[in-house]
Amino acid sequence: MQRTINLLVGLFVLLGLLALLFLSLKVSNLTTMGSGPTYTVLANFDDIGGLKPRAAVRSAGVVVGRVGQIGFDDQRYQAVVTLELNQGVKFPKDSSAQILTAGLLGEKYIGILPGAESEPLKDQDRIKLTQSAVVLENIISQFLYSRDSGGASQAADGGIK
Repeated sequence: MQRTINLLVGLFVLLGLLALLFLSLKVSNLTTMGSGPTYTVLANFDDIGGLKPRAAVRSAGVVVGRVGQIGFDDQRYQAVVTLELNQGVKFPKDSSAQILTAGLLGEKYIGILPGAESEPLKDQDRIKLTQSAVVLENIISQFLYSRDSGGASQAADGGIK
């Protein structure tokens, strides 16, 4: 009897460790390695807001590539993100890219919105239309600042509107 209980407890602990390993791999985007040949596209962003290498690149909700490298352009003072797009997926040259958030853990990914031009992006092309990540701290500070300045103007005019 005691041996059966020890075996069940050990099995339960092993399953818990496997679940923890799976969760950590899922969060770090290491569960899907390589999906065939890719081509590289560059995009500049003012703020990447926690985007990490190996983050998903999606279009219409479908993963079409991964983030390769993230660097800094000291001429433009912007982040340079290298996108490794699947070879079979082509986007028009006037497509746009934006950094979005998904999931409960705030996972960042890049969303690509296709443009209307007939010529597709080629290897080492640059996406010109980009939208940076929405940073929660910036939104909160803007809200507090606008609220602060609104209160100051009410005090200046005696609170009468």
